[in-house]
Amino acid sequence: MIRLESAIVSGSSALLARLKRVCCIASFLVVAGGCLNANWAADNGYLIVRNDRGGSVRDRAEIIETYRRSGTRIHIRGSYCLSACTLYLGLNRTCVAPDTIFGFHGPSSRFYGVALPFQSFDYWSRLMANYYPEPLRTWFIETGRHRIVGFHEFSGQNLIEMGVAECPRAARSRTG
Repeated sequence: MIRLESAIVSGSSALLARLKRVCCIASFLVVAGGCLNANWAADNGYLIVRNDRGGSVRDRAEIIETYRRSGTRIHIRGSYCLSACTLYLGLNRTCVAPDTIFGFHGPSSRFYGVALPFQSFDYWSRLMANYYPEPLRTWFIETGRHRIVGFHEFSGQNLIEMGVAECPRAARSRTG
């Protein structure tokens, strides 16, 4: 892997951080490696997201826009999809497994449990809501965003009942 710090002599720290994110995305798309907090796998032309704890809304939104432009299909499977991971629900080509648990909460500062000033809170929570399909979007604005410690939990089945696509069941391999 190329060390970006030595490759950019006169670049700003913001540019360096952005380039690192872009390289992380690019390296993931090329070699199907890990990026962010997700446990990823590439299979049959789609990406599988498993056990993703979330992370920065800003960083995740950039990645999601990359996937939106490329038409990437996302399958959310595994035990959980928390926080910023739930923003994948806004992609047209996302499906969920019925038994995956989704954890929703509103935006907060980078210090766990510390609220943002109202203007920032409102901006970020509306940005997040724009990634959710209805009726999840309305629920998030009215209820979900007000919780900043812990999660409101939904199963994938709950989301399927709200209109989110269900992932096809994985084929079971036979032995013997």
